[in-house]
Amino acid sequence: MVHISRRRVLASAAAAGATALLTSRGAAAAEPGARQASGPAELGGHDPVTVRWLEGGTPAELAAGTTWGVPWPRGALAPEQEFSLVSDAGEAIPVQSWPTGWWPDGSVKWTAHAVSGADPRAETYQLAPGGAARPDSPVTVSTSGRRITVDTGVMTVSFRRGGEQLVESIRRGDTVIAEGGRLIASRQDKPSTEHAEVIRNQSFVSSIDEVTVEQDGPVRAVVKVKGKHKNDRRAWLPFIVRFYLYAGSDAIRMVHTFIYDGDAERDFVNGLGVRFDVPMRGEPHDRHVRFAGPGDGVLSEAVRGITGLRRDPGAAVRQAQVAGQATPDPATWDQRVTTRLQYIPTFGDYSLHQLNAHGFEIHKRTERGHSWVRVDGGRRARGLGYVGSPSGGLAFGMRNFWQLHPTELEITGAATDTAQATVWMWSPRAGAMDLRFYHDGMGQDTYPEQLEGLEITYEDYEPGFGTPYGVARTTELTFWALEATPTAERFTALADANATPPLLASGPEHNHAAGVFGSWAPVDRSNAEKEELEDNLAFMHRFYVEEVDQRSWYGFWDYGDVMHAYDGDRHTWRYDIGGYAWDNSELSTDLWLWYHYLRTGDATAFRFAEAMTRHTGEVDMYHIGEWKGLGTRHGVQHWGDSAKQVRISNAGYKRFLYFLTADERVGDVLHELIDADRAFLVLDPGRKLAEEPFEPDPEALPLGKSTDWGALALAWLTEWERGGDEIAHTKLINGVTTIAALPNSWAQGGNVTYNLNTGRFTGPSEPSISIGSLSSVFGLIELMTELLQLIDDEQVTDQWVNFCRLYNASKEEQREATGSDWGNLNLRQAYSRATAYAAVRLEDDALAARAWRELRTGHAGYPEDHPFTSERIEGPAVLNPVNEAALSTNASAQYGLAVIQCLALVGDHI
Repeated sequence: MVHISRRRVLASAAAAGATALLTSRGAAAAEPGARQASGPAELGGHDPVTVRWLEGGTPAELAAGTTWGVPWPRGALAPEQEFSLVSDAGEAIPVQSWPTGWWPDGSVKWTAHAVSGADPRAETYQLAPGGAARPDSPVTVSTSGRRITVDTGVMTVSFRRGGEQLVESIRRGDTVIAEGGRLIASRQDKPSTEHAEVIRNQSFVSSIDEVTVEQDGPVRAVVKVKGKHKNDRRAWLPFIVRFYLYAGSDAIRMVHTFIYDGDAERDFVNGLGVRFDVPMRGEPHDRHVRFAGPGDGVLSEAVRGITGLRRDPGAAVRQAQVAGQATPDPATWDQRVTTRLQYIPTFGDYSLHQLNAHGFEIHKRTERGHSWVRVDGGRRARGLGYVGSPSGGLAFGMRNFWQLHPTELEITGAATDTAQATVWMWSPRAGAMDLRFYHDGMGQDTYPEQLEGLEITYEDYEPGFGTPYGVARTTELTFWALEATPTAERFTALADANATPPLLASGPEHNHAAGVFGSWAPVDRSNAEKEELEDNLAFMHRFYVEEVDQRSWYGFWDYGDVMHAYDGDRHTWRYDIGGYAWDNSELSTDLWLWYHYLRTGDATAFRFAEAMTRHTGEVDMYHIGEWKGLGTRHGVQHWGDSAKQVRISNAGYKRFLYFLTADERVGDVLHELIDADRAFLVLDPGRKLAEEPFEPDPEALPLGKSTDWGALALAWLTEWERGGDEIAHTKLINGVTTIAALPNSWAQGGNVTYNLNTGRFTGPSEPSISIGSLSSVFGLIELMTELLQLIDDEQVTDQWVNFCRLYNASKEEQREATGSDWGNLNLRQAYSRATAYAAVRLEDDALAARAWRELRTGHAGYPEDHPFTSERIEGPAVLNPVNEAALSTNASAQYGLAVIQCLALVGDHI
């Protein structure tokens, strides 16, 4: 069931009357990744596209199934196009396909495709226009008054439409594998770290507000549940949960998002989890527990162990229990054991808790009220557990289990008729979340004092602004309804699929030829100069990937982000210094990482960018409250800085993951951002420098036409591509055309204001200049590169190309073109890609050469002779040995983007 129609996107395309296809006016040359077909394209005439597993090879298991996105050239395919998928062995694979993005002419730009883990897998597949094979047992969805039932052909899952239980039951045939699936949470009124004499606790359980079927097969079904955590006194912690089920599969993928809406001074969350009841069958010695450790490690135990006893029940009995099979009839055992079974302890409770990134522990106990016994431990668990018997059981797991610590897998009551299996996304064994601001303000009560503080620590502090109210976190989980206790080999395959869900992907060459995401091209090592730049890009990326582990940038609220700036004296990142700590997308780190993936197709690059998008799209922005749609500037805490900005919540950083995976949660976030301009009614970004009180006028808001508008426009562009709200497209076109109509367009000074209702800018008729170095380094260059592909407006094109040409031009050239020079601008290396864009649009070889000079000079970045090397620092100079490199994240992100785009645009002038 697809809710975005072709009709809506075509209506949207007509709304502002400015969406004809870009003419041949330099388009093919300017956009290496957007080459147009020679002559009119025939709809449905595209050649097959090869897709392969991101990590390579053929995965042993999938996390239920997999869904991925593929781009298509403009004019190639109609929205109603069906697709076939054929394995490299020539076998037709059932596939469900739907469009997720459109070109302005209504042809398909992006499609999503889903296959089930139950179907045969191969190393590569051919995706082509054509009829899709149908699954032998299509997934079906039926709705009654109280429940929604999804049948995959292997299991039947009933979802409640109200109450506490999100999942009423999971069945295989007549066997109930699990039931009563609900969310649980708890809070305490004081922090765990201050030794309060009395701490009051409260428990909460999920309460459903709304259930929606978003897709109903034939390969993939999606059920969305929204609600809050509730007890008899309070409802809070809103959640959005999606369940994904695939034809023929016995697995359920779950994507869980919660939003923090508490008071950080008194609401300390000390437990957050998902719990199922699991009926237990058979004798305790035929009930099994499994946990996945690191590598291929598996802990295999029984609730009542019969190995290692003083009396031996027999080799066949022992071997069956260890293998997870039903033991032989007790009449065949050594009767010295069977007559004394009641004296063997039954261990009904188990816990695997990963409270930090460097170690987990497993404990067990007989039952509540008795001591825990240590079982074993290790470094990093893969995050999968199992409880059940040879007649069936539940495997339950969490992705990024150790990276998102403190986490826990818990089994209780396995010696009784009903066990409980819980995935703790925040383990009760850890201290409670403490989301309070980290200092008392240090007397910064006035704007002048706060500006002085900014001068020394780079932190933009303001009382009351360091609030976590409205931030979110998304976690991915998988549950398997297994017909029997899995073998150790299958269990480890399930654990691998849980930890790194296999994903299909089209390659860099196809994605580039489709013309998506602007100016980039696949890796090119065709000469020595290009090879040196490719080496630099590879070194930078590898260094940051390794830094995550080297610096242990892990944890529930932190995983996915990197640090902003380095302290060479302490040999550490400036984690504790104001605005120099967590990066929070400053200067488009996310963009750099995604473009690195696009051009390399590297699995590590994808996973790194994916983790950052999950983080920055949830933790670093507000999803409810008066600042909804705004992000928080870089700082010691992700929500701590008082600068709340759309340049941080920027949709341009998230749309890659959406289109490459069709992830619905990312789609939700992108949709949230189309109204982010409304936040300018409640918060003046320039309040600390303003001379008059802030009295917002919806028709004349002080919204920046570059950094602010660029971030908003990326949300509107994405909404237009997706065929959503027509107002987004109208605002996009109105904004770009009215900015271009200003005397000096994006560089225009004076009182330029924004109309919230129409998206139009109004400014003085006389030319003046007001431009900052940050204006285009939060996605504006990338936005305009894509937007000029889509609209045919000569004034917009000319003004943008002129802006790109002039930023790094001489003062004389700037004065001649705009009436005054642009001052001493910063980040000139970053803007070399703007020069390169102008060079291609104007077919100017001198500009192309200038772009390379600007890149090599390295102003506010990395000059040509910068050492892309690392040095080993050992103790006692540091706590742990580290590899240290002369890199800053601002410079790395912008250097990376500049090199990537210069190579794509003017690579033949290097």
